[in-house]
Amino acid sequence: MTLQGKKIILGVTGSIAAYKSAQLIRLLKKEGAEVKVIMTDLAKEFISPLTLATLSKNPILVDFFDPTNGNWNSHVDLGLWADAFIVAPATANTISKMANGIADNLLLTTYLSAKCPVFIAPAMDLDMFVHPSTQRNLEFLHAAGNTIIEPASGELASGLDGKGRMEEPEKIVRLITDYFMPKPLLGKNILITAGPTYEKIDPVRFISNYSSGKMGFALAEVCAGMGAAVCLIAGPVKIETHHPNIERVNVESADEMYNETLNRFYPMDGAILCAAVADFKLQTVSDNKVKRGENRLTLDLVPTRDIAAALGEQKMESQFLVGFALETNDEETNAIMKMNRKNLNFIVLNSLQDDHAGFEFDTNKITILFSSGEKKVFPLKSKIEVANDILMEVVELINK
Repeated sequence: MTLQGKKIILGVTGSIAAYKSAQLIRLLKKEGAEVKVIMTDLAKEFISPLTLATLSKNPILVDFFDPTNGNWNSHVDLGLWADAFIVAPATANTISKMANGIADNLLLTTYLSAKCPVFIAPAMDLDMFVHPSTQRNLEFLHAAGNTIIEPASGELASGLDGKGRMEEPEKIVRLITDYFMPKPLLGKNILITAGPTYEKIDPVRFISNYSSGKMGFALAEVCAGMGAAVCLIAGPVKIETHHPNIERVNVESADEMYNETLNRFYPMDGAILCAAVADFKLQTVSDNKVKRGENRLTLDLVPTRDIAAALGEQKMESQFLVGFALETNDEETNAIMKMNRKNLNFIVLNSLQDDHAGFEFDTNKITILFSSGEKKVFPLKSKIEVANDILMEVVELINK
């Protein structure tokens, strides 16, 4: 619950994308935040205040005062109460009023009173979004210190296809949690490898493994969230990166990963080698598809170049190097031998004996073995949580 105790105001304006506000509230609450919702009058035409009140567990605020009893909704108090103010969806109309200091509803007066960071998630049709006046207003709001959450591209309510869809609630919450996350790696440059490699047999076949890349990509996202500039060298996986501090370099083979990793390691503060790189490749790759025959096919395999060992030889005193080991037997003995042989600061051990850990799962169970002889055992967790555990050890290593 990364937003535990945080107080968040969600401003909802009159857009068809207001239906996403319900999911956004649910996710913010799940992360531990207290949420108060301010709606414009028109927003009530798109989603029921009762729905948002039920999800937020707070009354919905629309007017400056309650005409039934005269209770005043103080925009000043709201602005002081909040740790963050999210306007999602934000229409072109509301964005224009925010940029020009117009204060004709509770949402806008609260924005003008807010002392907290403000996040704006535009939602409108393509032509409205790209219009010079909208772009000028967004540029002004950004220059004033607000965070603009760029809309996504896709099918719009008008039937057009283009940029203007409010970003998905999951990504908005990730951005908010990242904002509040401590930045112990700020200013650091860290290289991370992830995913499998493909070693070609012929133009249509290859040798690989079951690595999904999920652990490596989780490490990259959490590492960037902690403030580091991340260079992610990724094998062929179908996972997207989301954090702007991640530079992604796509490779396919072990040789390509070797070259990219060694070429980029020198200016880095360290590297985390999470990729499941093939240990063998074909001596000779066939230019044509190998045809099936009646006889057995023998493949002549030769070792690939060892990335961890090469970096271990190059590593300077100021750099750190972390590796992974996936073992099926004598796990700790084999992992310690690998760590020592390749000059790693510590190694993350996975075992195929553990349920729901290792390849393809969203969870993992690890043991961290240190060159000092220390050992730390962790329970089964989500790979995001595992990434956080690993990176906190990196932080401790850097700060020694």
